[in-house]
Amino acid sequence: MSVIRVQFDTDLWDKLIVYLQNCSWEAAGKHLAEMMKERRFTDWEAVFAAIEDERIIGFCTFLKTDYYPENRYSPWISSIFVDEQHRGHRISHEMIEAAVQYAREIGFKTVYIPSDMTGFYEKCGFTKIDELKNYAGEFDSIFSKEI
Repeated sequence: MSVIRVQFDTDLWDKLIVYLQNCSWEAAGKHLAEMMKERRFTDWEAVFAAIEDERIIGFCTFLKTDYYPENRYSPWISSIFVDEQHRGHRISHEMIEAAVQYAREIGFKTVYIPSDMTGFYEKCGFTKIDELKNYAGEFDSIFSKEI
């Protein structure tokens, strides 16, 4: 299994769009597919794909803003997803680490992850620092990690 930062001028970009349109996390998948089709990624923003046997099995994003009216943190590692049949093999951790490495390479000192889960991101070295109300009116925990 490998994690690749997907570039818009590659075949993998188009394959990831198709994958996103059909993944089980419908809302995030369709939204991210539209972002990719419209090439709404700017500057250093990126999307990562987990690949196994030449098949996409997961994805995550690295973005300036996320699903919050009040975006007081940046950059975000977000939309972390792994196919159900591939869960439990630390693939999310590897995608997060790829995004962290990329963030470090381009000069960031801290990264943030939003989530409604507890216990998972702490295993990746993140610490809960805040809660933010998302556009749906629900509160998510905000995790950070110094890199």
